[in-house]
Parts: sequence; C-alpha cells; structure tokens
Amino acid sequence: MPRLLLTGGQGMVGQNIRAHHQAKSWEILAPTSTELDLTDEHLVRAYIKANKPDVVVHAAGRVGGIQANMAHPVDFLDVNNVIGRNVIMSAWAEGVRDLINLGSTCMYPAAAPNPLSEDMILTGPLEPTNEGYALAKIMAMRLCNYINREDAGARFKTLIPCNLFGPHDKFDPKHSHLLPAIIHKVHQAKIDKQSTVEIWGDGTAQREFMYAPDLADAVWCAVTDIEALPELTNIGLGQDHTINHYYAEVARVIGWTGDFVHDLTRPVGMKQKLCDTSRAQEWGWRAPTSLRTGIEETYKFYCERYIG
Repeated sequence: MPRLLLTGGQGMVGQNIRAHHQAKSWEILAPTSTELDLTDEHLVRAYIKANKPDVVVHAAGRVGGIQANMAHPVDFLDVNNVIGRNVIMSAWAEGVRDLINLGSTCMYPAAAPNPLSEDMILTGPLEPTNEGYALAKIMAMRLCNYINREDAGARFKTLIPCNLFGPHDKFDPKHSHLLPAIIHKVHQAKIDKQSTVEIWGDGTAQREFMYAPDLADAVWCAVTDIEALPELTNIGLGQDHTINHYYAEVARVIGWTGDFVHDLTRPVGMKQKLCDTSRAQEWGWRAPTSLRTGIEETYKFYCERYIG
C-alpha cells in the first residue's frame, strides 16, 4: 500500500482529505502538532527520512479570517513561512518525488482583475489585511517551482483553493472564515430570537466559497494524476456570490427570518476574489457540490458537533 504524509491532518482540509473514499487505498501518516513540530526543520526531515512517504500533501498552516490576520500578522507570515519551507525542503532532500502544496487565493494581487488566473500571481501588491499569510504561501509555491526547475524528477505541484467551508470548520467568529462565522451568527440569532444580524460593510463584496470535501476530492485527483496536473492550478467553482447572498442563503437553511443591518465602518477585504477554473477544467476536474447542499451539510455538522 502506498504511503502518504499529510501535514495539517487534524484541520478542516486534512480531516476531509482523510475522510475521502480514496484514502482507503493509502497508508496515511497524519501526525499531530505534538507528534511532529513542523516549525522544527530537523524533526521534520528526520520524520520524512524515517517514514519514507511516496507522496507529501502539505495542508498545514496558521489560518484565520480578517480579524485574526490583522491581529497577528507576524505569526501568519513567520509560522507559515517556516512550516512551508521545512516540509517542502525536507521532502525534496529525502528523495520524495511527488508533493502537493496547498496555496490560497490570498496570493493574488489585491487589484488583479477577476476572474483570477494563475499567471497573475506576483504581478501587483497584495491585500493588506492578509499580506503576511499571502507572502508565506507565495514563498512555498515558488519553492516548489524552483525545485521542479532544478530537479527534472521532482513533481512538486501547487493547488490554489478558493475560500472553503464544511465539516470540521472553525465556527468561532474570532478564528473562523466568513461562511462558518455566518452560520454561527445566524444560528445564535435564531436561538436568542434576535430580530437583526450585523453584516460588516455593505455586503456587496463577492466571494467564492467551495465545500471542503470538494477540495479533498481535487487533492486525491492530484495525487493519483500528478503527472498531468499543471504546476499551478486554481481549485474552485468559477462563480461567486455577494456576502449578502451568503447571509440570506444561510438564513434560509437555518430558518431565521429577521433582518440584516450593515456596519459600514468595518473592513471587508478585497471587493472580489473569483478563481478562473479553466485550467482545472482542462485537467478534468470540477467541484460537484452546490452551495445550498454544502451549507445544509455544514449546518448539520455544526449542530451535531457544537449544539447536540
């Protein structure tokens, strides 16, 4: 049975990768942070040397929404930069031929025209609210590119997922991304019989949110078809919605019938982040889950894990 090292195996993306049906055909090593400190280069290299994985999937990192990024820019740059370098360089040094690195749409310039195509990276300034995280992700992507350039036998590829939500997400607004935070806020509004829910900004900013199990599906397709996979590939829906739409859709799923109010003093980040998914489609992959189905399944998980 082939062996796969998965970093970040306890996070939302990692747990969905492990839950995918293709995981049954692999021996998956998913050490926790206490079992393997990814910020320690010597420990990471020793772990890879001892376990000899056939493939590495790098999904670990310090993640969070606008509030977390703005409050802890040092950690978002430094920790993610160190982890990315340690995993990628250690894998290469120990003879791993295949590696899937997960990037982020934060890597795209703030003023880049939408939809965002892969060749736009490094063509302009980044969004200030999450610049540190973006810089670390760009470094990891470039490191993979350079390894491929120097080593003809290496296949170090980067997937760039759009915003995600789904099972095993973080729902605390202090640490979560937009959609799980909306689920938490609207659920609380229903339970507390609140008549209004606040939306940051005017709600017209557009975002592309994909169900996390769909990213897991793309990762497994990449692992099993890494030769044909482009060096850099957006993984998303190719369509987006306004923040107001996400609030309204979550309210319909949860059954809350109050009103939304807008706080125009709050930061909202980039006006739009929509992936160009033509490269992924040419490779042969499309996201299979609708927004409504994804929200329903995520709300079910939220109720079972945090309420029930």
